[in-house]
Amino acid sequence: MPLTRRHFNQLIFGSFALAALPLTAQAELVEGEDWRAITPPQPGDAPGKIEVLEFFSYGCPHCSSLNPLLKQWEATLPEDVVLRRVPVTFGRQAWSNLARLFYALESLEALGRLDQAIFTALHEQRAKLYTEPEILEWLSDKEIDTQRFKDAFNSFDVQTKLGRADYLAERYQINAVPTLVVAGRYAVLGHKAKGLPDLLAIADQLIDRARNEGVAKV
Repeated sequence: MPLTRRHFNQLIFGSFALAALPLTAQAELVEGEDWRAITPPQPGDAPGKIEVLEFFSYGCPHCSSLNPLLKQWEATLPEDVVLRRVPVTFGRQAWSNLARLFYALESLEALGRLDQAIFTALHEQRAKLYTEPEILEWLSDKEIDTQRFKDAFNSFDVQTKLGRADYLAERYQINAVPTLVVAGRYAVLGHKAKGLPDLLAIADQLIDRARNEGVAKV
């Protein structure tokens, strides 16, 4: 069942309001505070790699703040680690259209250029990008073939990817964003995190754990 708006907002803001103690990069991680187990473990789509999933939405302000840090972090990942982003909807039509926007731009190879601009438009410029007409109007001066975008936005391929994203969010028991999941086994919680960089520090330690357990070879 989709979360109510009130419960959803409580989960988002509550997960960051719990910050209390600084997290050191060398501290031993605590299950239930720093991470939770994914049960049962889920297979990835990158054989031989440690897959990190970021469950996010353009409609989430914390995801907007994390995105630049995540891109810097991704650039430093070792060769045996791959990052994949999964837009969630939580059953909300507005967020479903934002997820369609993500996949349509990806199919047009324009996502890298406009990804952060979408966050900026929503959270700093207060643009409304929750319906197809609003999205098309915003894209009109972004050097995008709007007809090709419209075709992609409404395509079977994007619909299939959207369904897959919803399935993954359910399988991984995602109830707040942003959420990082490592190797299909560990979801970052970060209840002691003082800031977003601490979430990435936890993810780094979970990557090491997955590597030591030979997860990428499974």
